Amino acid sequence: MNDVAALAGVSHQTVSRVLNDHPSVRPATRERVLEAIATLGYRPNLAARALVTRRTGTLGVITPASALFGPTSTLVAFEQAARDAGFYVSVATLREFSGGEVVAAVEHFLAQGVDGVVVVAPRSGTVDAVSGVRLPVPVVLVSSGREGVDLPTVAVDQVAGGRLATEHLLATGRRTVVHVAGPPEWYDARDRLRGWREALEAAGAVVPAERRGGWSAADGFAVGQELLRDGLPDAVFAANDQLALGLLAAFAQAGARVPQDVAVVGFDDEPGTAFYSTPLTTVRQGFDELGRRAVQAVAEALAGGAPGHQSIAPELVVRASSGARGAVHGG
Repeated sequence: MNDVAALAGVSHQTVSRVLNDHPSVRPATRERVLEAIATLGYRPNLAARALVTRRTGTLGVITPASALFGPTSTLVAFEQAARDAGFYVSVATLREFSGGEVVAAVEHFLAQGVDGVVVVAPRSGTVDAVSGVRLPVPVVLVSSGREGVDLPTVAVDQVAGGRLATEHLLATGRRTVVHVAGPPEWYDARDRLRGWREALEAAGAVVPAERRGGWSAADGFAVGQELLRDGLPDAVFAANDQLALGLLAAFAQAGARVPQDVAVVGFDDEPGTAFYSTPLTTVRQGFDELGRRAVQAVAEALAGGAPGHQSIAPELVVRASSGARGAVHGG
């Protein structure tokens, strides 16, 4: 820093202000310091900075070892938001959220001196495992499963998303809606199921038995074949877009027309859903906003605040598969 200050013709304190993006530095001075930094190839000594500030600028993330769209998109969004906020991210992917694995991941992060930990917790048991570990740094959950948890949480409102999809299908004139639910151990699947049921009950519509699947297109295809054997319903709300993709394939193979014979709505708005054989109406999750809110919650906790729970509204993206015209509607 002394070399940079000498080359730029400024004080050591001015270099420090530029590095910390302090607003009191004049633009011309800032430019001169940045040019000196580039010329000398200067890089801040993060270890030295951590000794002074008692902060490493690093956040730990515990996430499932999964390639599924939701957890993966959440991780990517959080990492980008953290980088924008000046944090580095260290990631631990867990095959199982047992108490032992969570403790091992936490110990790894604490050895790195992380400033906070974010846990992407989509399945039951995850929250319990995390809640049982007491940490000397802030912990934020990205999870719908927050009942009885005394931790800051951030989540997309999955119940509202289930209601949006179901209400939309009813508004197009369908008498009722069959739901193809995700695995019951997933909080998001439970909440989407709840939103579907609440919307049907509020409309006075018949609530048919839900159909269970996993999260894959193969699961959706199998359920689609079941529906064709049992009698095609007016409409189907699938718990994610992959299930909806499988349903569309099963219906097309049998000659059932979408949306004329059966309307279909998915969930997630995965890339490519606008280009399915029938463009898919779906519910979009705001992953970018989810990442920003999670970083904000950590920053607030580091500042001594108590962020509580933050809920993000989903959006309905209307395409041809539901038989209605439209663009994007807020939730």
